[in-house]
Amino acid sequence: MADLKLPRIPDRTPVRVTISILPDLHQAIVEYAALYSQTYGREESITELIPAMLEAFLEGDRVFAARRRNRLRPPERTE
Repeated sequence: MADLKLPRIPDRTPVRVTISILPDLHQAIVEYAALYSQTYGREESITELIPAMLEAFLEGDRVFAARRRNRLRPPERTE
C-alpha cells in the first residue's frame, strides 16, 4: 500500500435525520436564519443552517470534546 501524505477521505454520505420541534424553537431558527442573512448577505435555508448549528454547538462543548478525545484515543500500552 502506498504511503500517501493524504489519508483516506472519510465517508461523506449525508445521513437523513427527521425530527419534530416545538413552534417556539422553529420560530427562533427562522429568526436566526434572517439574522444570518443580514449578517453575511447570503440566505441559507434552515435545512442548511441546522447541521452547521449542531456542529458548532458540539465543537463548543468542552466537556463533550474532552470525553470524545479520550474515547477516540488509543489505549496506552502497559508493559
